[in-house]
Amino acid sequence: MPRLAVYALVVCLLAVAAAVVSFVQGSVLIGVVWILLAGLSSNMTWYYVRRGRASGNGDPAPR
Repeated sequence: MPRLAVYALVVCLLAVAAAVVSFVQGSVLIGVVWILLAGLSSNMTWYYVRRGRASGNGDPAPR
């Protein structure tokens, strides 16, 4: 998996966790913002994965 895809996936998971915490604490508006950020980063993850597969450079060769 390309490095940028991994970073975007980490951001997505952190945003989901932040959304859950926000909803539990009662901040619905902030929770919605975190959900939107999670959706954006999820789309970025898929974009970078598909771009990496299309170019044939999935993972760099180990050194």
